[in-house]
Amino acid sequence: MTVADVLRSAAVQRGAPEVVVGGAALDAAVRWVHVSDSTAVARLLDGGELLLTTGASWPDDGRMLREFAVRLREVGLAGIVLELSDRHPTVPAAVAEVCAREGLALVVLTREVKFVSVTEAVHHALIAAQTAALEERRHLHDLFTALSLQGAPADVVVAETARAIGAPVMLENLAGELITGEYLGRGVAAALEGRARADSVPVQARGTRWGTLLALPGAEPAAGRHIVLEQGATALAFGCLADGGDAEWSLLAQRSVIDDLLGARFADAGDIAARLAAGGFELTGRRCHGVVVGGSDSIAGLAYRARQAGFAVLAARAGDHDVALLSAPASAEIDDRTLLRIAGAGRPIFVGPAADDVHGLLSSLRAARDLADSEGEGGGVRVRRVGDRPLERLIATLRDDRRLHEHSERMLASLIRYDEERRGDLLAVLAALVAHPGNRSAAAAASHLSRSVFYQRLTLIGDLLDADLDDGETLAALHLALLARRRRSL
Repeated sequence: MTVADVLRSAAVQRGAPEVVVGGAALDAAVRWVHVSDSTAVARLLDGGELLLTTGASWPDDGRMLREFAVRLREVGLAGIVLELSDRHPTVPAAVAEVCAREGLALVVLTREVKFVSVTEAVHHALIAAQTAALEERRHLHDLFTALSLQGAPADVVVAETARAIGAPVMLENLAGELITGEYLGRGVAAALEGRARADSVPVQARGTRWGTLLALPGAEPAAGRHIVLEQGATALAFGCLADGGDAEWSLLAQRSVIDDLLGARFADAGDIAARLAAGGFELTGRRCHGVVVGGSDSIAGLAYRARQAGFAVLAARAGDHDVALLSAPASAEIDDRTLLRIAGAGRPIFVGPAADDVHGLLSSLRAARDLADSEGEGGGVRVRRVGDRPLERLIATLRDDRRLHEHSERMLASLIRYDEERRGDLLAVLAALVAHPGNRSAAAAASHLSRSVFYQRLTLIGDLLDADLDDGETLAALHLALLARRRRSL
């Protein structure tokens, strides 16, 4: 409780309290309430008490009153509540002077009250708060112990810590890079800027330190901010001991940013940019690409090879592919040999357009994924760039334009309806046709159909669309519609 809390209690309000010295002094914590009229009371106090007095034994000498008030301040008194009476119809000027100068709360009661009712009410509230704090600490101990035993990942531990504290919480590694955070709906960029004002606890065990857990300023939880932070840090340290280190942290940080970027789970591009920068990935003044690598391999190996090639990198597994964000100096040109070395032995790599901001990076990564999905992993080791595919580049640019999707649905409506009603494969046959223009034998092979059956399907498609499939413009429009439909379903 604070002095202000005590003043709001019904027991004190019956005394019609008036604040003589308030302001910040009313925020002083009250540990207990002590009743005394003696000027020797200071030797009986330990600090944090609120003194209730009538001042009946106070001297009239101003110098002695000043010394008395100074001693009270020196022992850490939370405040003085003086009940006015015939002995002291007003506050002695010497006491008021010292309280104002020292920032010691001073309140007068203008009506008589039973001091015992005040002490009972305050002590009951204090004991109840202490009991609630103990219960909350027990609950948190059980929670974080369970998280440790279950091997909960770092982001779950951080999220639970933030909810327990009621303020944003972030985890950093020893290099000061952001691993994960729970921001409770606040802006990420603003939270990252506030790290200098955060409370912090080291994540360490058995003489090894892996990082720091930080909590931004906020209300004091019943269990205590520092205690909650220590519980969270202990659970994180147990996780590092169980995993043999903090290697999982780096993968978690990268996967979290990439998942949020791909899912467009951000209200402000500045938040993603701040998270990227906090992970050592700069956008401003850099040449950045989203890339997708076919097959599967060690994500850590992919990131290592990219760093060895001179790139800042974030990499994660997303669906059936490994995806990465690469950042290089603006003047750098990324050649195929370097890209193949980053991808690893025997793996194709698909490269999105260059970008220098969050939205451009999102488009680059999405375009690379689209290209990888459209071409598949067949064809051996190769580098494919969205920039070399005009329609892919156009789709990447217009991806969120509703008119593009309306065009797609309008052109393909009859084929979509036919496939849905008969479990047909006309859309797949059309996709094979546009993927192999001028080579229908290859298109038939890609469809896993005999040439005669493939040609029958083409005749049916032409009839349903009322279109000439030998017309180049028609095929281009259908190709665009298919690409837009596939992008929309991703």
